[in-house]
Amino acid sequence: MISIVLADDHHIVRHGLKALLEAEADFNVVGEASDGIEAVNLAQNLQPNVLVTDLMMGGMSGIEVTYQVVKRSPKTAVVILSMYGNEAYVHEALRAGAWAYVLKDSTSEELVRAVREAMQGHRYLSPPLSEKAIEAYMEKTAEATSLDPYETLTIREREVLHLVSQGYTCAEIAEKLFISPRTVEVHRANMMRKLDLRNQTQLLRYALQRGIIPPENKYEMSEKNMPEETTG
Repeated sequence: MISIVLADDHHIVRHGLKALLEAEADFNVVGEASDGIEAVNLAQNLQPNVLVTDLMMGGMSGIEVTYQVVKRSPKTAVVILSMYGNEAYVHEALRAGAWAYVLKDSTSEELVRAVREAMQGHRYLSPPLSEKAIEAYMEKTAEATSLDPYETLTIREREVLHLVSQGYTCAEIAEKLFISPRTVEVHRANMMRKLDLRNQTQLLRYALQRGIIPPENKYEMSEKNMPEETTG
């Protein structure tokens, strides 16, 4: 049997995915998560063969979930489900360690194939994603000598980055991560320093560019969330 954990912040979507996957005789959904943090914890505890995760969820994105699952449950192959087909997101997913990237308008057969391919250590990308272009990008990335500042962040700093960019307060983040608000502030300060970010405006722009929050959020950023930058 191929054990699978599902992660999506919509119950009805998880219900549909579970029914679709368990229609396969050798697929067994052993756990479900409603946000990124829960997905990482479930994968670490259950050590499933495959994690099928949404790209955009509360807590942390599917890309960050992939980073952490690769470290905490290295035998778990990650399949990312996404409504976004632009190559920037695919690049980040592959860099994080995902084996498959499936668009949400794909057929059920494509998702099943993606799970099987990922389970066997084969990369799978939904059509019409260009595998040739992705491979060229990966080769270019492998040749790069400069260290990505994001890679210098600790797991806690990444979690804080994701939660701050989604609008959570220090108190709310502390509750989610089971740490003190003061500790959250320390992680936030360290994260901002490492990424050379000076204010919330720059943080949100970085989160957009990095695929941490979805593109449509740029239209929702109010003056409250995107303060004017100061000079002098």
